[in-house]
Amino acid sequence: MSRCPLVLDTIYLNRQVRAMYERVARAPASGFHFHTGAGYAVRQLGYDAAELAALPDASTERFSGVGNPLRVGTIPAGAVVLDHACGAGMDLLLAAKAAGPDGRVIGVDLTPGMRASALRAAAQSGLLDRVRVHEGTFEDLPAEDASVDVVISNGVLNLAPDKPRVIGEIVRVLRPGGKLFLADVVLDRELAQAARANADLWASCIGGALTEAALLQLLEECGLSGAHVTERFECFAGTDVDRKFHNHLHAYGANVLAARP
Repeated sequence: MSRCPLVLDTIYLNRQVRAMYERVARAPASGFHFHTGAGYAVRQLGYDAAELAALPDASTERFSGVGNPLRVGTIPAGAVVLDHACGAGMDLLLAAKAAGPDGRVIGVDLTPGMRASALRAAAQSGLLDRVRVHEGTFEDLPAEDASVDVVISNGVLNLAPDKPRVIGEIVRVLRPGGKLFLADVVLDRELAQAARANADLWASCIGGALTEAALLQLLEECGLSGAHVTERFECFAGTDVDRKFHNHLHAYGANVLAARP
């Protein structure tokens, strides 16, 4: 299911997603259907504890990814990197450090609270000279054609009602040979149409998630090549998603590498 069902209330979905991530920005420890924070990132997603300890709390406390896109591949020194729905900027800042002083990192997010946290963290890290954070959506990225070496994305493609449009934007901004380091929610089986039409289930990161096979096929159909899973994570272990669905549906995080030919 690469596009949402016609009966899905996308306006309601968009409002729910915005409200949820504004709440993460305001009160990251208040409890969600997903994990947040640096401790979770280290324990369940393989982030380096020392690297996260060197980042401001403004970014790490609000982290809510489902995988670790920075383990998908290496960000070259001097690279232009776009963080696709960057949130509070934890992956953004790690990418900026990897790209080095000659690199440039672009964060895009629709949530004002998250953008403010990312900019505050970049300033506290002394990285504002190589980090820019823009208001925007993943359907309309504020970047020129073929201007980006690496796109990183962590846990947001599943929320997109029109996934081909979102992936098409990634392809547009990548240079030939540029890489997508994707982490997203995947499912062990296809959902029924009734579940696909449930906006609350989409906002819970389940209704819009694909199976691994469907996700890889979609990436290839949208113009990326060599798409394959590099790593898997039990990102929902111990969450409400796990408790609600574990008897009949396995939702987990997967790292995926793909490239623009």
